[in-house]
Parts: sequence; C-alpha cells; structure tokens
Amino acid sequence: MEKRLRLGQYGRQLWTRERAREIRQEIETMLQALTAGDVLTIDAEGVEVFDFSFANELFGKLVIGLATDHPGRFLVVEHLTTYTRENLAKALESMNLAMFERKGAKLDVLGKFHPVDLETYKVLAQTKEPTTAAALKDKLNISINAMNERLAKLVNLGLVRREKGVSGAGREQFEYSTIK
Repeated sequence: MEKRLRLGQYGRQLWTRERAREIRQEIETMLQALTAGDVLTIDAEGVEVFDFSFANELFGKLVIGLATDHPGRFLVVEHLTTYTRENLAKALESMNLAMFERKGAKLDVLGKFHPVDLETYKVLAQTKEPTTAAALKDKLNISINAMNERLAKLVNLGLVRREKGVSGAGREQFEYSTIK
C-alpha cells in the first residue's frame, strides 16, 4: 500500500526546524498507521524551496526513525526542485543518511551512500522475491559477515526491509526485500 503526503499544502517556501517539526509529527502519525512493506510518499510538488535546517529536521529525523520506530516501512520523496534536492542531499549527507527519490517511474537514492552499499541495493532490487544474505553474498562474491554488515546498514537507512522467513529445510532465517 502507498500513502501520500502533499508537502506543498504547507507552503511554497518552507523554513525552520520548528515548522519541519510540526509537519514531521503529522508524517509520524501517517507512518504509524502503515504496516511493514508499505510506502509513504512525500510529494514536494509546489514547494519551490526549503532550507537545510528544515530538510535536516523533517527528512533526516524521519529516516533515522524508520528502522526503530517504523521498521519495514519505506519513505520516498518526489517532485524535488533543484534547490530542494540540493538542500535535502546536503542535510542527509551531513547525517550519514540516505533515502529514496522517485523521478518518474525510477527510484534513485539521495544522500550519503557508499558504492558497495549501492551495489548491494541494486542486486537486491533486481530480485523478484525476498532473498537471504547467503544468496546475496554468492551473487556479490563476498563473505557472509560483509553481506550482513551491508544489509544491516541498508535496513537501518530504511532502504531495505528485513523479515523472518523459513528456509527449505524448515529453519528460521531473515529475508530481505526493497521497494519494487
């Protein structure tokens, strides 16, 4: 399921941490109502600009809370202007965070993202069904420890969903997926 929030309803120019905090509280309520695997899209159409402090408070804190407060839910932003994208990217980078940006039908990752993590994300995004760390490690030809570290980072950023599954032998295991 996908829910949407029109950020433009709050104004064409969005400034200050205080304003972002008010909006973030509304978004937190929306995220709470979603279930694992659901997507909340923040549509920035109509917003000409928001400043760094607004981006830091709204998006940065939302991304930080995804893994702990709203596990398995995805956050996507779309219709960014040059100015909003620049301030959002800088805010996320300063906090060592990343999030999804939708451009048309394509999903990109915005913020600070290590190339090996991007490689892992891309391989996972190409799989049709949830998959295991063992299967991904084989595809990327890395150790299971390295794979688990990459997946943990991606889960904590809210870019990958982790849920319990059962192996063919009936053993409990974790399976990983992302927005399709």
